[in-house]
Amino acid sequence: MDEFVDNYRDILDLPHHVSAKHPPMSMMNRAAQFAPFAALNGYEEAIDETARPTEQRIELSGEEAAVLSRRLNRLLSMLPTVRPVRLRHFVPDTRKSGGHYVTTRERVRKFDEYSRELVLTDGRRIPVASIISLRLPQ
Repeated sequence: MDEFVDNYRDILDLPHHVSAKHPPMSMMNRAAQFAPFAALNGYEEAIDETARPTEQRIELSGEEAAVLSRRLNRLLSMLPTVRPVRLRHFVPDTRKSGGHYVTTRERVRKFDEYSRELVLTDGRRIPVASIISLRLPQ
């Protein structure tokens, strides 16, 4: 330690320099120089995305699939519906495996046989394969 002090003894007692050109930096700006930074851009977002929960698609039993099929056939015979139906269907996640289930209450305008989708009056298209429950108007 004494060697260190000896090396700088000639400048230890000099007055602190204050620039005449540049005003002193505020304590806030000085502190900002030492703020942490993200060494890996996007790392926090990747962690958050991994932690975001998704649901797995439910496989219907044979009996549940038969009931749903009967309800779909009945719905198709009623098209275009005057009253809204309630659909519970799976929406796949665009970023990772899984997705989530959504309940939609809307009128069905038509059935697109080519794409096997129900077309709702608001323009949304719901694939029949993603529907797990269907409630028809009374």
